[in-house]
Amino acid sequence: MSAVNPRRWWALVVLAAAQFMVIMDTSIIGVALPEMQKDLGFSQGELQWVFNAYVIAFGGLLLLGGRLSDLLGARKVFVTGWTVLVAGSIVAAAAQSASVEVVGRAVQGVGGALIAPSAMTLLMMLFAHDPKELGKAMALYGAAAPAGGTAGVFMGGVFTQWLSWPWVFIIYIPIGLATLAAAKLLPTVGGRRGGVDVLGAVSVTAGLALAVFAVVRAPEVGWSSTGTVLELVGAVALLALFFVIQKTVNEPLMPLGIWRVPRLGSANLAMALLGAAWIPMWYFLNLYLQQVLGYGAFASGAALLPMTVLLMIFMTAITARLMAKFGAKPLIGGGLLVLAAGLVWLSQVQPTGTFVVDVLPASLVAALGMSLAYIPAMMAAMSGAPQEQAGLASGIVNTTYQVGSALGLAALTAVATSAGAGKLGDLPALTDGFSAAFVWAAAIAAVGGLITLLSMRSEKAAAAQAGAAQEATGERAGV
Repeated sequence: MSAVNPRRWWALVVLAAAQFMVIMDTSIIGVALPEMQKDLGFSQGELQWVFNAYVIAFGGLLLLGGRLSDLLGARKVFVTGWTVLVAGSIVAAAAQSASVEVVGRAVQGVGGALIAPSAMTLLMMLFAHDPKELGKAMALYGAAAPAGGTAGVFMGGVFTQWLSWPWVFIIYIPIGLATLAAAKLLPTVGGRRGGVDVLGAVSVTAGLALAVFAVVRAPEVGWSSTGTVLELVGAVALLALFFVIQKTVNEPLMPLGIWRVPRLGSANLAMALLGAAWIPMWYFLNLYLQQVLGYGAFASGAALLPMTVLLMIFMTAITARLMAKFGAKPLIGGGLLVLAAGLVWLSQVQPTGTFVVDVLPASLVAALGMSLAYIPAMMAAMSGAPQEQAGLASGIVNTTYQVGSALGLAALTAVATSAGAGKLGDLPALTDGFSAAFVWAAAIAAVGGLITLLSMRSEKAAAAQAGAAQEATGERAGV
């Protein structure tokens, strides 16, 4: 057994802060978009790429980030990722044109794709010696993700209203430099010999990016348009090529055998559907607060703080205890169903509604569901992976959450727009559009909850499966 790192809890602070900032980067620009549009000359259709350039680079490169973390060493990749993120933040903050802004956001996404899986690998190595400590550490680390997404909306409102939009990127520069200085608290983790599956990395990244691009663009050009159909066919072809490559190369980016890890597949499906329901929820909730209830940027962000507080309390103090008592399966499935209930409640918003009646109680129920499901799903996906594939497993589960978020937001934006959300100034139409998005997000969460409860193995069954697999491997090796 490896020695226990005496600085592991300080190292966890660095890792959780990194997770918080990486996820916040997907949401902090939301309320700043109108000001960025005025200053940089984005068209209405182009503006979405300030968000999606980051998500596509982040989600598309997470698998590569996980592989590099395993090969080069997690600490080295973590430091490199923060260096890239700071560089992208400088470009985004200083941009004087729309194209440069999009490039800066994409570079930030590349940095995030290196940080997320390497941070998870470091966490597992720091706390793998004690399941109880690992549960507590995962609770703190897991809480940083949804809290970062929600807090980003609030902080974006503060910076935009009282400073200027470049500050949503400038803030990453001192924090990034401080994180790089604090990286000495992290353990030095050696890599292992191996090559990088360049063709596999290109095909999966291009396939995921093209799929997100097609879904994002479809509401403008039409779902049945030639461009959308060709883009989706191309995405499927690239992803199929990726799986063919993984079967044929000696050192694949994603050894397909990892999917034999118990519960990896079901946990990743749950994470994808969780992201597809949760991210659109706070996105449209923010729009309802601003465009229907008339809240300003700061007030809208502040209105989301109760959700953040509930998330932090449950994830850090309650969810880990519940998981120790009941296991991951009922929490993931139940959490998704509670999220669905909160979304159904939110779908009852009114054009003449109020925060206390129409938003607060329903949003807290939704946040409760998220806080119950997120950490157990992450741990279920990671728990069965061997140590040498921890970065890969982390890259996979982060990829599914990010791609699920991007595809869910794009699809539900189309739903909301078709139901009236594109009619600015028409409060009943806007409310109808947002309500439709909440209903469909609830359906996504409910499907995820039911699939999890019906298909995911329990801890006992998963352990038995893992033991049988190890025994079979030993027999084939002549042990």
